[in-house]
Amino acid sequence: MEREENIVIVGAGIAGLATCLALHRLGLRSIVLESADSLRATGFALALWTNAWRALDALGIGDSLRQRSLSITGFKSFSADSGAPIKEVSLVENNRVEYESRCVRRKDLLETLANELPQGAIRYSSKVDSIEESGPMKLVHLADGSTIKTKVLIGCDGVNSVVANWLGLQKPVNSGRSAIRGFVEYPDKHGYQPMFHAYFGGGVRFGFLPSDDKSLYWFCTFTPSVVHFAGNAEQDPMKLKQFVLNKASNVCKELSTIIERTTLDCISCAQLKLRLPWNVLLGNILRNNVCVVGDALHPMTPDLGQGGCSALEDSVVIAKCLGEALIKPITDGRIEQEDEEFMKIRKGLEKYAKERRWRSFIIISAAYLSGFIQESGSKVISFLREHFLAGVTISVTLRIANFDCGKLAVS
Repeated sequence: MEREENIVIVGAGIAGLATCLALHRLGLRSIVLESADSLRATGFALALWTNAWRALDALGIGDSLRQRSLSITGFKSFSADSGAPIKEVSLVENNRVEYESRCVRRKDLLETLANELPQGAIRYSSKVDSIEESGPMKLVHLADGSTIKTKVLIGCDGVNSVVANWLGLQKPVNSGRSAIRGFVEYPDKHGYQPMFHAYFGGGVRFGFLPSDDKSLYWFCTFTPSVVHFAGNAEQDPMKLKQFVLNKASNVCKELSTIIERTTLDCISCAQLKLRLPWNVLLGNILRNNVCVVGDALHPMTPDLGQGGCSALEDSVVIAKCLGEALIKPITDGRIEQEDEEFMKIRKGLEKYAKERRWRSFIIISAAYLSGFIQESGSKVISFLREHFLAGVTISVTLRIANFDCGKLAVS
């Protein structure tokens, strides 16, 4: 069975749902193909910075999510070796929020995006098997034997993207680091200030921040070769929990208490991968009417908290670029010729790719370098971090977050 759609999006994660919603806000119909049989709210929470909130406001859901999350008022960093304070930065000046940061439950974000989409926009149990050229169109073959013919194909299918592979992009590489993440809920208010607490050095980087009055998100990134993390323990939440407790016990009593309260089903571990930045800069992130968005484009380490933020940026930018291509005034009643329409689509996607290449290159590179500086156990780096580099990495974090993808309007 073959059917035709103007715009097909692969993957119902943050990037896929946000791109579909951005197009919907402009009056452009698209469908999202999701391989799972329901919305996959994997992961616990994520920090969303100023750039993400500007994108969410453009999508029309910012205020709804703000009601379910606390505004982070500052950033405190400490030595992971001694617990000594390194740097404190306020995000509020003269009672005015200079940089908006909130920790949002991933489930809340995905469900809010999905609930704003028209009925039938997400097609579950739709795993993409292969992609084929058919003149200017693309044929998307699904595992159930059906085929969808489309004018535009957007890959939002994550680190192991089928679409990125079809474009010929190199596979993401292992950063040599892993991340343990946890989420804890309290029956009553937890009582912690709305601050981002981070501990750097000695081969680890860990911290915590509140999501709302009753829940906290915590993380621990580490270099296995430095801390000698046991082989198969990455699949055992009890061992993961004990590992973080051992690292935090002599440094941060607050974090130890938070981890102790975390149930085993709210702890996970994953290797950290990234796309080599020069691959984004020089590789085929676009081919005619096919491109990639979000983690399919720029998987990165979490050291700047920009993975989800930059995916939301992508969604608004690509929708605007496609809107300029596909939303056209009717001048003399004639229907635009198909080849001219495809030329406009290609130019719109080329504009998107041009805007996102350098931005993605910078964020991937800055995140990797920031993580190296923050985690390193080198005595030289530790000295520089505590006297100079900690301030630099925080400054870079805030500068990258202060980005505006614009409103959803077509010029």
